[in-house]
Amino acid sequence: MTRIPDPTINAVLPLELDNVSYDVGASRIIDGLSTVIGPGSRTIILGANGAGKSVMLRLCHGLIRPTAGAVRWHGADSGQAQRHQAMVFQRPVLLRRSAAANIAYALSLRGVRGAERRRRTAEALEWAGLTALAARPARVLSGGEQQRLALARTWALRPEVLFLDEPSASLDPAATHAIESAIAAIVTDGTKIIMTTHDLGQARRLADDILFLHDGQLIEHAAADTFFAGPQRPEAHAFLDGRLWINPATEN
Repeated sequence: MTRIPDPTINAVLPLELDNVSYDVGASRIIDGLSTVIGPGSRTIILGANGAGKSVMLRLCHGLIRPTAGAVRWHGADSGQAQRHQAMVFQRPVLLRRSAAANIAYALSLRGVRGAERRRRTAEALEWAGLTALAARPARVLSGGEQQRLALARTWALRPEVLFLDEPSASLDPAATHAIESAIAAIVTDGTKIIMTTHDLGQARRLADDILFLHDGQLIEHAAADTFFAGPQRPEAHAFLDGRLWINPATEN
């Protein structure tokens, strides 16, 4: 099912991170990160455990504020930007309601009412292959079904930017394939994807460009083909070779 593109698309991109740092106590989690993320491509953030990938997503999404530096959305203040973006977590945050009610409630928060809300709810369930589970409590669905529901709820909101934090972690291959297909469909509808993954196969399948973090710093930003063919930094080489999976700073 192809959705009519939202006329507000490209209202907030590009996203600029300007010398962003984030501290927790005496520990610096993100260190002077600067980059510009534009529309159109699928951006995947890679790095060893503890590199700061999930924290970077949360900073971009506005869930946490930087200790220093600034996160800027083009042509929008932070309040306006929130209406044009969404985030799906590794463990979906679902309400104690039916699958359909989870989608309908999200739409109601955006001011969608009556027949339009019912139509978009049904459309999203069909898009995710969940129509038969519409009345089932969301929290008793399987892990893969819950993640598809979270994506369907987001898809119904028509965001310009979607942040995904390890969207298929712990899922079996069939469920992972379904999630990747959903992501591809979201991109086709014009939404910008910014996501983290530990699955290098998934990164190769999905990424248009790569942000590689090491010890809280962005040390490489390249087109996916270029990065996988031959990264510039030795830390990135070690990561692709399987020799760097835990950031040294996080080891006991």
